[in-house]
Amino acid sequence: MAKKEDEKTNVMRVLDQKKITYKHYCYINLGEEVTTNGVEIARLLGEDVSRVFKTLVTVAKTGQHYVFMVPVARELDLKKAAKAVGEKSIEMIPQKELLPLTGYIHGGCSPIGMKKAFPTVISESASGFEHIIFSAGKVGYQVEVAPKDLEKVIRIKYADICTE
Repeated sequence: MAKKEDEKTNVMRVLDQKKITYKHYCYINLGEEVTTNGVEIARLLGEDVSRVFKTLVTVAKTGQHYVFMVPVARELDLKKAAKAVGEKSIEMIPQKELLPLTGYIHGGCSPIGMKKAFPTVISESASGFEHIIFSAGKVGYQVEVAPKDLEKVIRIKYADICTE
């Protein structure tokens, strides 16, 4: 039987298939509660919170869904996010809609491998890093990928989308 840290998630399989170099992290300690708090995850990994990103799924008044990635210690500015995608307004989707829409649960949502490809906007701060860390599509797992390589897997754009 494979050890937890040796398990591959669908995100890792997609990265392997596209021949994208990545590092993966498993922060599951058997018998302990697994956190989905991004700041706590960054601390567990010994990483700078500005380099660890959370994936947020939104819906516009038009019904179009959008994915946003922001540093775990920051918040998505819904007005800036709407402007970045050319919508009048957007809001976070209800948590109960996340799994049926994306195939992911809260705390394990990744921009890679969703049921459907949605337009994805990443905080412009990501472009200043050689590598960023985000969910590997399962609670307890993270991947570290170069932003330039992430662009080879999903369509992304950078914008100022965080609150001040």
